[in-house]
Amino acid sequence: MKKIIMGLVALAVAVGLAGAGWFYRPWSEYSPAEIQAATQPDRLPETFRNMADVFPYREIHPAESAQPLPRRIAPATVSYSFDGTTRPVDDWLAESRSTGLMVLHNGEVVYENYLLGSTPDTRHTSWSVGKSFVATLIAMAMEDGRIANLDQTAEMFAPQYAGSDFGATTLRHLLMMSAGMDFEEDYDAPDSDIRRLFLGANIYGQNIDTLVADIERNRPAGEDLHYVSANTQVLSAVVRGVWNAPLATVMEQEIWQPLGMTGDAYWNQNIPGENGMAIGYCCLNATLEDYARFGQFYLQDGVWNGTRLLPEGWVQSATRPNADFQEPGPDGVYDHRGYGLHFWVPEGYDQEYFMAGVYGQYVWVDERRNIVIARTAADTQWGERLAESIAAMRALSAHFGDPIETPAPQDNAEAQGGENE
Repeated sequence: MKKIIMGLVALAVAVGLAGAGWFYRPWSEYSPAEIQAATQPDRLPETFRNMADVFPYREIHPAESAQPLPRRIAPATVSYSFDGTTRPVDDWLAESRSTGLMVLHNGEVVYENYLLGSTPDTRHTSWSVGKSFVATLIAMAMEDGRIANLDQTAEMFAPQYAGSDFGATTLRHLLMMSAGMDFEEDYDAPDSDIRRLFLGANIYGQNIDTLVADIERNRPAGEDLHYVSANTQVLSAVVRGVWNAPLATVMEQEIWQPLGMTGDAYWNQNIPGENGMAIGYCCLNATLEDYARFGQFYLQDGVWNGTRLLPEGWVQSATRPNADFQEPGPDGVYDHRGYGLHFWVPEGYDQEYFMAGVYGQYVWVDERRNIVIARTAADTQWGERLAESIAAMRALSAHFGDPIETPAPQDNAEAQGGENE
C-alpha cells in the first residue's frame, strides 16, 4: 500500500511539474504565465505598448523615403457635452486611460498628446482596428483585379476553408459581419467561442484557420448583424491566399510603404518564426501617427499621392450601412453604433465613421470637417464609455475642423419657388 501511495505522490508531483513547466515555459520567449501577468488591468497601458514582449510577431517596415505628417499644432482647450454636463476633453482622456490622441485637419497634425508612458515612437496595439486594415487589403485586391467582386466565396481564395460553412460564405457577408455563424463574441463569458479562439491561438499556438473552419452556420447569411472576429480571420486567409504571402508582408508592400507610414509596425501571430500565422482578426501594432495616416487615406477616398489604391466607391460602401439591419439606432444590435464593411457607423452619423478596438482604440473620420482622430487607450470601461467617447470625438472635430454651414432659413415664398416668378 505504501508503494502505491508513494507512486501516486510521485505521479502527482510529476504532473504538477509538467503543468508548471508548460505554464512558465522557461525554454521559451513566451509563456501563459507572462500573458496572464501582462493582461492584469493595472498592467494594460504598459502591455499594450509592448505586445511584442507578450506574443510572437512579424515585423512590418516602412519605406526609407517615408516622411512624417506636416504639423500645425497650437495650444487648445476643448470641451464636450455629455449627459447634461460640459467637461474638458482632458478629463475624458484621463478617466478613459488614454495613452495617445492625435487630430489631423486637412492632413496636418493639429493636436498631439501622449499619456501613461507612451511616446511618438510607441507601437501601440490596435486590437480590432486591425480588422479595417484587413478589409482594406480585400479592396486593394479588387482594385488590382486579384478579386473580381465581393460575391465570390472565401474558399475560392483560401482553399483551407473548402467544404466548410465559412468557405461557402461570400466576401460581402464576411465584411458585413453577416455570415450567420454560430459564434459567441463575448470575452467575459468563460466558455465563449472568442475566448476559446483566443486561447487556441495565443496560448496553445494552434492553427487558427483550422480552429475557425470548424465553426458552423446556424442561420442564413446576409440577414442580420452579428459581429464575429472569426469572419475577419477568414478574410485574412483570403488576403494571404491572394498574395501567397504572410499577412504582415502584404501589409508592408500594399499599405505601409505606399502610404508612407513612418514607423516600424508588427502583427502578432500564433507562434514565433516564419511558420507563425497572423492573428488576422486583431493585433496590428503601430504608432499613433500611422493610425492617423490610415484614417487620412480613407478621408481622401483611397487616393494617396495622386494614385488611386482603392476601387472607386469602396470608401462610400465600406463606411455606410449596406442593409437596414446595419443601421445604428434604438433598434440596432449594438448600442450607439451600426456597421458597414468592417467599419463602424456612429448613431446620428453624417459622413462620420470609425474603426474600433477593445479597450478604446479608435480611428475616427469626419468627412464634413476634413478631420481624422486617432486614439489609443487601455480603458477597461470602454464599452460603457462609448457614447461619451463619440461625444468627445465630435467635439474635437467641431473645434479643429472646417465649419459646417447651416442653410439659411427660407421664407415660404422662396421655398415654393417665389410668388413673382
